[in-house]
Amino acid sequence: MTFLYKEHPLDLFSKWYSTSLSSVMTLATCSKEYAPSARVVLLKKYDKEGFVFFTNINSRKGKDLTENPKAALQFHWAEYSRQVRIEGDAKLLSSDKADEYYSSRSRNSQITAWCSKQSRVLKDWCDFEQSITLKSKEFHDQQIPRPGFWVGFCIIPIIMEFWQEGEHRRHIRFRYTLVEENTWTVEQLYP
Repeated sequence: MTFLYKEHPLDLFSKWYSTSLSSVMTLATCSKEYAPSARVVLLKKYDKEGFVFFTNINSRKGKDLTENPKAALQFHWAEYSRQVRIEGDAKLLSSDKADEYYSSRSRNSQITAWCSKQSRVLKDWCDFEQSITLKSKEFHDQQIPRPGFWVGFCIIPIIMEFWQEGEHRRHIRFRYTLVEENTWTVEQLYP
């Protein structure tokens, strides 16, 4: 099996991502006590800066990334027998970038973001629905501002590993490691 690696891992990621058309990724974090947690989130953007997603900063993932700004991402594209693992540092995006993304969301999603106490216990679904109704009335015929707790994070990759399934467990694995700004070493790993 041939595996054409690129000088910059983002070039290879872009090639694989463009064929998958799936923005679903697993985000793994650790609390300040190093308790791990993983969940599926949506990749909203990626570039040479890193991989961007948005969330409520008061959620479990928001708190984890605030207290311990390290994360891992995993993209798994079963239909192509491929996966990409990323490890890196988490950086809070500017308010301007969070505003820009928030304004691109549907009005209903904006209102729901205001009303969701993400990751907290919801005792009665009716309370949530009532909160949505009240916020809808409050913002009737107005532009809906981004709540201060709705933020974006960028995961800045330090390690990117690419895995391609092979026959009889002869999987192809390449690990890129950032050595300095925009300079990566690449190593092939045993399957």
